[in-house]
Amino acid sequence: MSLTDELLRPLLASPAKPLITHYDDQLGSRVELSVATTANWAAKTANWLTEEFDVEPGDAVAVQLPAHWQTVGVLLGAWWCGARVVTEGAGARVAFVGPDDPEPTGAAATAVVTLDPMGRGLAEPPGGGAFDYLTEARTAGDQYSPLFPVPGDTTALFESTVDEVLAEARARAAKLGLTADDRVLSTRDWDGPEGILDGLLVPLAAGAHLVHVSNADEAKLDARRDAERTTADLPS
Repeated sequence: MSLTDELLRPLLASPAKPLITHYDDQLGSRVELSVATTANWAAKTANWLTEEFDVEPGDAVAVQLPAHWQTVGVLLGAWWCGARVVTEGAGARVAFVGPDDPEPTGAAATAVVTLDPMGRGLAEPPGGGAFDYLTEARTAGDQYSPLFPVPGDTTALFESTVDEVLAEARARAAKLGLTADDRVLSTRDWDGPEGILDGLLVPLAAGAHLVHVSNADEAKLDARRDAERTTADLPS
C-alpha cells in the first residue's frame, strides 16, 4: 500500500475535518484544506502523473518546492502512484518547481507550480515545454485507483521505503506525543527528507491538523496560535 494510502485512509472517516491550514505572512494569506480536499488534490496529481508522464512505482519525481498547501497535493499525489520523491531533477520523470525557479531542471519534464494562494494557474503558458501544474492537474480525475500495487519496500523518500518512512513518521509523532486531537503549529521548511518527514509526515501520521506558517513573522505567531487554537509546536 502506498504512503498516501497509509496516511489518508484512517482520516477519510472524517472527510470534513480540517487537515492543513497554510499561512503566508509575506502575502497575508490563509488557506485551509479539509481531509477531503487534500485527498482530492492528491488524486488529481496522481492521475495526472500517471496519465501524462507514465509514472510508475519507483520512478523518481523531483519536488523543488517550499512548504505550501499546493506542495501537499504534489507530494501526496506522487506517493500515491508509487513515486520516489527526491529534490534533484537529474534523472527524474518530472520535476515540480516554483514560478521563479530557473530551468532546465535535468528532469524529463518540468511542471511549474504557481504557489498562488487562490490556486490560480499561470497567467501565460510556461516556456521551454514546461507544464502549468495547477491548470492541467485540475482537469484530472477526483478519485485515484492505482494502476500498479505499491509494496511497502518501494522507495518513497530518497532512499527510504514506504514502510521505513511510515514507521519513522509514526515513531517521531509518538515521541512528540501527537494525536489526532492535536492542532500543530509549524514554521519549518520542507527542505530535503528530514524537513519533509518532520514538517509534514509526522503530523499526518498522527492524524493531527497541521497549521503551517510560511515566511513567518515571529511577532504574529502567538496570534496564530490563539486563532487556530493550536496545542503543540513542531520543533524548528
